[in-house]
Amino acid sequence: MEETIGGVFASGREKIPPGKPMSMEQKMLDKGAQMMQSLKPVKQMNQHVCTFALYSQDMARQIETHHYVTRLNQDFLQCAVYDSDDSTAHLIGVEYIVSDSIFEKLPPEEQRLWHSHAYEIKSGLWVNPRVPEMALKPELENLAKSYGKFWCTWQTDRGDRLPLGPPSLMMSPQAVNLGMVDPVLVLQRDEKYNVSTEALKTSRMELAEPEWINPQADYWRQHYKCFAVDVVPTEMKKITPFP
Repeated sequence: MEETIGGVFASGREKIPPGKPMSMEQKMLDKGAQMMQSLKPVKQMNQHVCTFALYSQDMARQIETHHYVTRLNQDFLQCAVYDSDDSTAHLIGVEYIVSDSIFEKLPPEEQRLWHSHAYEIKSGLWVNPRVPEMALKPELENLAKSYGKFWCTWQTDRGDRLPLGPPSLMMSPQAVNLGMVDPVLVLQRDEKYNVSTEALKTSRMELAEPEWINPQADYWRQHYKCFAVDVVPTEMKKITPFP
């Protein structure tokens, strides 16, 4: 049955997002701008990762995600997250990834918003499509010790044709009941990229385990509570920034 979410019609049969087809004039303008502009930040995206994420407030809602990764330095990555790797993919959020050394310097109230990556890496769920596993080993060893904070801004998985409402905090898969990824999702991903998550899990057994995973991360595992953004009216500052 079709439903309306936030006044925007949502249906599996409808286009996401709504709008007219691109005109030839617009395509020519975009092509010309692409040739003349540097687009430096975009060109720094040098990895594609396919993995899975779970909504913190409802972990039965699980999605396949496609991270396009920019490494700013050895300890910090920023990822534009899409719902597919197609040319018409939707930008559904952003994830920041930090090394364990940076994470340990964050205040505890901030750490609770982050998730660990050790299980995601070791279980074979984290995949770099078409990149040889042997070439990835040093990268995977570092990522297994890292932490991420992922905000989803467009819930296309529920049929939202536009980004609606506040962002949702996303969690990484974990080796406990609520954190396990639906095997059907994993199989669909594996078939698409001709990979085997189980085979990757076996090959990654030799990856070094993190010596310690900070319990403030993956906060839900110990406390069975999540964090959600609520939009409320608030007083704004009425002082102009200049005379």
